Amino acid sequence: MISAWSADDVRAAEEPLLAAGAPLMARASFALATQVLADLRARRRHVRGARAALLVGAGNNGGDTLHAGAVLARRGVAVTAVLTAERVHGEGLAALRGAGGRVVELAAAPDRAPAVAAEVSAADVVLDGLLGIGARGALRGPAADLVTELTAVVGMESAEHDRSGSADSIPTAAGGVTAGAGRPWVVAVDLPSGIGVDDGTLPGPVLAADRTVTFGVAKPGLLLPPAARVVGEVTVVDIGLEPVGPPAVRRLEAADVAVSWPVPGPSDHKYTRGLVGLVAGTATYPGAAVLAASAAVRTGTGMVRYRGSEPVARTVLAARPEVVTATGRVQAWVVGPGVPTTRDRDDPADDGQHDRGRGALAVARGDLPGMPYGPVPAVVDAGGLPLLGETSPPWFVLTPHAGELAGLLRSRGEDVHRDDVEAAPLRWARRAHELTGATVLLKGGVTVVAGTEGAWAQADAPGWLATAGAGDVLAGILGTMLAARATDVVERPALAAEVAAAAALVHGSAAERANPGGPVAALDVAEAVPGTVSTLLGLR
Repeated sequence: MISAWSADDVRAAEEPLLAAGAPLMARASFALATQVLADLRARRRHVRGARAALLVGAGNNGGDTLHAGAVLARRGVAVTAVLTAERVHGEGLAALRGAGGRVVELAAAPDRAPAVAAEVSAADVVLDGLLGIGARGALRGPAADLVTELTAVVGMESAEHDRSGSADSIPTAAGGVTAGAGRPWVVAVDLPSGIGVDDGTLPGPVLAADRTVTFGVAKPGLLLPPAARVVGEVTVVDIGLEPVGPPAVRRLEAADVAVSWPVPGPSDHKYTRGLVGLVAGTATYPGAAVLAASAAVRTGTGMVRYRGSEPVARTVLAARPEVVTATGRVQAWVVGPGVPTTRDRDDPADDGQHDRGRGALAVARGDLPGMPYGPVPAVVDAGGLPLLGETSPPWFVLTPHAGELAGLLRSRGEDVHRDDVEAAPLRWARRAHELTGATVLLKGGVTVVAGTEGAWAQADAPGWLATAGAGDVLAGILGTMLAARATDVVERPALAAEVAAAAALVHGSAAERANPGGPVAALDVAEAVPGTVSTLLGLR
């Protein structure tokens, strides 16, 4: 599991070490230089004669960058430091000059930004040390001008993205930049300057990185969208920090899902494996019911009980004869895929699904004391969202995309639109959790989950997964995973967010397995789930 702590928590962890005289900057700068040298060797074999440009701001990140530049210069790299502030770290600057590094004082002549950007773009590697975790808001002044010019000169913001990772690095969103021919390799120092450290927002210009070398622990902004698309491959280097308290954001890895996956034993039968109740699809959208049912079956549920009109039920049974249409025990409900919303009734009759959905959610909440089975978890998707009551239990997992989340929030008095959600996903997912009480899984290139104990950010899905029906498949996967752990989720509601994050990982991994590096259809993803789960279990 990858854990990220807030800027305040990182500073609190640094304070006792600094008071004791721990050489944190020396550790950080040496680790940074070591990684840059490794990257240079991988890209051009010989370090000597390579050119490095340092973008240096006023804070300690600038000091880390200058000290690292001194190490690079002593290894034969031609180093130029561009100072964007009138005052920078004195010892770092002296070390760089002592090692033979060159200095360009852009702060003294900001009109030179275009010429300096052209020079920087000719380097083999650029180190972004403009801002650190203490900064708030967008880049300003000469730093902003320089980054704006750089992105215009070499097109860094639109570079193709690479999802490659290694054992000691954090996989990023389908979004980590790969340097192409004719442009430098960009290494962000601790984090790309100008991103929201704690929320992953992009309030202004940011130099997209190929790699981020972050010190001590990951920071939330490195895991969260939209900033996750500009951080590249994230390498965490140990400098001795030990933050106190829970992380602000977490990301599951495949091994985490493998360890917690329920594997049936010889005494299990279909009624102990987890039973999923499905209210999905109408005559207008029968495919959503087929996709959600297929995903639930392929994820390993003991049984799927379908609730819907007879024509749609026949379609579901033709595709998945394992599905049962009789009533009975349900351990997790999936409500809403392919069901029209009350705001936009593409299917005015709705095949009775609104009434069925309300009934299923009442059972899941435990509102019907005469029912022998309840409360139980529920996945509430698409047309199920308007069926929610004023508040919901945390074992309900809402699965909107950005537009649906904006609509849900507006129905509760918030003035928010899709663009707002996409600009600050964590903020609005948390707000939806606060207003509804439910766990919220916000779908996107990086999936954000907000629950009772912090947030999760999963970056497992290829861009090809943005296709019709993919959300229906996710709902089916998640329904099965919640049903398998229904009692635990109701007793420990914080577990709902972790299960939701695990479902996002399985969903994204199945999409990649279905056709690595290429387009997929939603049903392809559902069909790839069994092999994905088998591979995960091989990690146990």
